Amino acid sequence: MDACPVFANEPESLDDTRYLVAMNDATGRTPYETWQQGPARAGDLVVTVATKPGVFAHGGLDAPSAMLAEAVAEHSASAGHRSLHLGSGNGWVPAVAKAVGYAPTAIDRYVTNAEATRRTLDAQPGAAHMVHHAALASPFVAPDSCALVTIRIATDKLGVQLAVAEAFRTLAIGGTCLLAGANDEGAKPAAKLLESVFGNAQLAAQHSGCRLLVATKRSAVAGDDTVFDNPWLDADHFHELPVTLAETGFVASTRPGVFSWEHVDEATGILADLMRIENGESVIDLGCGAGILGIAASRWSPQGRVLMLDADADAVRCATRSAAQAGSVNVEVRASDVASAAADARVDVVVSNPPFHLGKGTELAIPRAFIEQAYRHLTPGGRLYLVANRTLPYERLIGECFGEVLTAHDGRRFKVIGGVRRA
Repeated sequence: MDACPVFANEPESLDDTRYLVAMNDATGRTPYETWQQGPARAGDLVVTVATKPGVFAHGGLDAPSAMLAEAVAEHSASAGHRSLHLGSGNGWVPAVAKAVGYAPTAIDRYVTNAEATRRTLDAQPGAAHMVHHAALASPFVAPDSCALVTIRIATDKLGVQLAVAEAFRTLAIGGTCLLAGANDEGAKPAAKLLESVFGNAQLAAQHSGCRLLVATKRSAVAGDDTVFDNPWLDADHFHELPVTLAETGFVASTRPGVFSWEHVDEATGILADLMRIENGESVIDLGCGAGILGIAASRWSPQGRVLMLDADADAVRCATRSAAQAGSVNVEVRASDVASAAADARVDVVVSNPPFHLGKGTELAIPRAFIEQAYRHLTPGGRLYLVANRTLPYERLIGECFGEVLTAHDGRRFKVIGGVRRA
């Protein structure tokens, strides 16, 4: 597969608040696909953690994860005790759990994090482990089966509610729940929720604007059992979203945590109006979310093939369901770290509304990878259509890769830009 021309050297972060673990190519950056390993200490324990650009907390220390790891390092698990880790990130916390004797099961909704966790746990001797690329633990972990559950909280309230409910459901009587997060991520209301469900929650540590809470499951009955009435605890419950784009209509299936799950976002609508796809052309929808752009593309090119790719487990499930409901038989959906799952596919068009947030930072590494990998998978003459916030500096990235930047829309909030692969 042809590579995009080499970029000029520049920081990976727009705000310079995070740093890469290593700089090991000619441009002074870590190549997006390059996996690295490094030691991470929790108390007296040192485990080897796998990371790369795109993995949670790559190039920096996540304080809530450190608090969880240090708390788990103080445990001494009996043989056969199981632990569950919700939001496993790079696998540091479950690796510490494995080191102290637990048989860990790790859950992360992002495929890059799940792969990092798998690599981290594979490098750690100890009991057997399981890693699942999923948004919920319930399909994989039996009720009352775990001695320990750790939660690295999500930034959305609903995600925290689901995690606490799953923690209570999976813990055995006497089991421990450890929950950590930053105050500006919702750690304070998460602590109140933990207290209401478990009937007890103690502040175990607090520093750097972060909190660690500990709760014990003392009864089979939750203090506040209304959390279990949440329909999103059912992995097969979907929100059906009516979609009308560029004179084509269908219903998309979505779930919380999937991009713009309650409405069609403005940027997607703008891109759908401007992208030009002829019948018979092949398309990649890169970062497809619930599959809205890819399904529209399949309508315009019923004789072509459409490959929809996303890192989020629920996005893949939603896009698959959306395509089936829309009757888009020429669509395939794959879980993918950017375009890694496209293998050697070459297509006529790539469409994308790429993410630019990783945690709380604004990252260039991920949109850079989207642009570079789009170039690799385009045929000569193939076209990239990309929509973005108009303040983001993607023109230079596209220009250095494609040679020329084409602008289809430059609005007050969003722009549609792209390029044509010349050779």
